Amino acid sequence: NCIMPLRESYADRIFTTSVVSYPGVTHIGADKDFTPVINKALECGGYDSDKEMTGMNGGHKVITGFAHDAVLSRAEKIISLIKAGKIRHIFLIGGCDGASPSRSYYSDFARLTPRDTLILTLACGKYRLNDMDLGDIDGIPRILDMGQCNDSYSAIRVAVALAEAFGCGVNDLPLTLVLSWYEQKAVCILLSLLSLGIKNIILGPTIPAFISPAVLEVLQKEFQLRAATTPEDDLKKILG
Repeated sequence: NCIMPLRESYADRIFTTSVVSYPGVTHIGADKDFTPVINKALECGGYDSDKEMTGMNGGHKVITGFAHDAVLSRAEKIISLIKAGKIRHIFLIGGCDGASPSRSYYSDFARLTPRDTLILTLACGKYRLNDMDLGDIDGIPRILDMGQCNDSYSAIRVAVALAEAFGCGVNDLPLTLVLSWYEQKAVCILLSLLSLGIKNIILGPTIPAFISPAVLEVLQKEFQLRAATTPEDDLKKILG
């Protein structure tokens, strides 16, 4: 998938496979022999007693498994909640994460979303918010964790299904994509969304350096893509 620069303190417990590799890290080859991983796990052992871990926001519980099959199995209820005005807007908040303090934007954005809004999240950017307890809307959790970056397909499937149910285009839905980028995979996902004609994407925490002013002008004109500013201002622009 992808990998960040490592610290020596844990590099011996990192393994790579497929297209990902890293200097000094044991690589699992095409034979997929995971013996080195198993041996290292046995060597490390486990905790002497149960340990309770917290997420980035201090939460102790995450709920996952909301890929398109799971979400679409409740499509009728979600559609009825939208029609009844109980779900005013849907946000897709996710993408590639990084260590920059400015990436707290995504946690703050999720925390500020009104209680009548739903959040789809995916990729490593989801860890900025997936431990939050934002409650539910008539039994539908307000945060739906759809998986990793390779599961972006699931989010598109859900958006297309909702558009078909309402007889409109994806861009006509009460849906906003709030994306974080870090490396080339996020760029590929963004290009995929643009190729599908998805508009009104908020991209941050800053505009990638490789997007020149001329390219940005085209993206803003043709796709209404805009840079993230502050959670408060961006939410106000979206919801009015």
